[in-house]
Amino acid sequence: MTTNQPEPATQPEQPEQPEQPESATALPVTDLPVVGLPVAEPQPVAKDRHRLRGALRWVSAVAVLAIVGTGTAYGITRADRTDLPGLATHSDGRWEYPTLVKPPLPSGSPAPFAAANKVNAHYADLRRLVLPAPRGATADSALRGTDGWLATKDFLALYAAKADREELAGKLADYGLRHVAARGWTTPDGTHTGIYLLQFGSATLAEKLLNTEMMAQDEPTYTVRGGDTYLRDEEFPDAARLADVLLAPYAEGKPYGADQVRLAYLAAGDTFGVIVQSRKGSALAVPFQQTVTLQSELLG
Repeated sequence: MTTNQPEPATQPEQPEQPEQPESATALPVTDLPVVGLPVAEPQPVAKDRHRLRGALRWVSAVAVLAIVGTGTAYGITRADRTDLPGLATHSDGRWEYPTLVKPPLPSGSPAPFAAANKVNAHYADLRRLVLPAPRGATADSALRGTDGWLATKDFLALYAAKADREELAGKLADYGLRHVAARGWTTPDGTHTGIYLLQFGSATLAEKLLNTEMMAQDEPTYTVRGGDTYLRDEEFPDAARLADVLLAPYAEGKPYGADQVRLAYLAAGDTFGVIVQSRKGSALAVPFQQTVTLQSELLG
């Protein structure tokens, strides 16, 4: 005879414990602050993505231009820090430039490459379109000029031969040179940079000066001080060029003296630009490409 055993007491079902959240991950690179401000280094990304974007990651030079205020001032915002040459990374030799902001346009004036701007004129103050010096650089007072305008003779001093200076002076007068804005600096590694912006009455004049007067096949027509032979810089990356800016980069060929010189001519709308960098031993390619690209961005 069996006896009824009491049923064992059942334990109440325990509610499922919520999954613990994963540890926080780094913000996407595109959510980093504006270039030029101090930021935390981003966390490493997947290796495959790193390899894919490795070699040309800085030279894209694509900056997002956000309209500020009335639409006449632009700032570079939310750009990938590895795609924007203005943000320094010490691993590849780039310089740290301040945040780049285009100056305001006069009321009612179009941007240089707007459809309404038939002559592609820069109506903003040209002196404010010259690339600022990178962090840690020492300004070159000789290029400050008077009220920010450089005398034509001081620009012509860039060229070594007296005959070249005299001939070029006549051509600049014939083309109707309006004024010259310039800036120069020396970085702690000894690289000296000079930037000269020459403004004319139309894009046609600036482009003609570049194509017919300043270039002779694959070398510049006039020899810049510090070098003897200049050759077209075939290593300048195509990805660093802007569609609206004509560009002719050069590098002093071997053998060169104590310093090597790099030179770039560009035409952007009504403005012709000259960028010169020199450095003892050799003028490094990366800061030269970075400087040329950023100056092109400001004029484009």
